[in-house]
Amino acid sequence: MVYGDENVRTRRDCVFHMHVHLVFVAKYRHSVSTGRHLTRCEEIRQTVCKDFEAELVEFNGQANHVHLLVNFPPKAAVSRLVNSLKGGSFRRLRQEFPDLVRHYWRAQRLWSGSYFAGSVGGAPLSIVKQYIEQWNRPL
Repeated sequence: MVYGDENVRTRRDCVFHMHVHLVFVAKYRHSVSTGRHLTRCEEIRQTVCKDFEAELVEFNGQANHVHLLVNFPPKAAVSRLVNSLKGGSFRRLRQEFPDLVRHYWRAQRLWSGSYFAGSVGGAPLSIVKQYIEQWNRPL
């Protein structure tokens, strides 16, 4: 692990480099997002990330799903971050884009209840495993 890397973040109590790739799918896989929806959605999600002391590193999407790359501190539970990212964006988008109402009238939600979360970055698992295995256990 390289602690001189500019992606490594520090707090008073820890040093960390944690990223998660998130994918949110629109409810029923409806094509709901346009370019302006996605632009506003990215802005909203940047604000939500700041509330968690996280950073939205990358954001993009298509009409029926979005991808996020988030750098987050160890104190942030991924599930809580996801709930805020999905719920906060839905409430604000609903207020700002009344045209989206036709996509959520039945379920009262824009995003599917499920999501994908994958850890990313750093060394491959095989290298980390090898690094840990190399240490001699005390007798």
